[in-house]
Amino acid sequence: MPSKTLTAVAEVEERTAIRRRPEKGRPEKDSRPKRQPRYNVVLWDDDEHTYEYVIRMMKELFGHPQERGSQIAEQVDKLGKAICLTTTKEHAELKRDQIHAYGRDSLIARCQGSMSATIEPLPE
Repeated sequence: MPSKTLTAVAEVEERTAIRRRPEKGRPEKDSRPKRQPRYNVVLWDDDEHTYEYVIRMMKELFGHPQERGSQIAEQVDKLGKAICLTTTKEHAELKRDQIHAYGRDSLIARCQGSMSATIEPLPE
């Protein structure tokens, strides 16, 4: 017959092991940080803004070089829209608002204001 000390130690070990196991139905926590959902900042075409305006805006607001600004201007003109940036929702909202606040194109007299932009979630 085992001694009381060995039995007591075995019981403590068993209780401790039970406490360390994850509860049934509860997944173990993933220690990796979750990535935030991504959003596209979409610039929409209109007839009141020049390529030069778009190129300048892309450089000033997004830091895009002249070549990338030209590509975006051409894509907006040919396809009706272009993605300027893919980022987090809060940053995308900021960039969309900056486009809306950028102002009119001084090279076109009839221009009334800024270009239009939206944000769209990336498909998961």
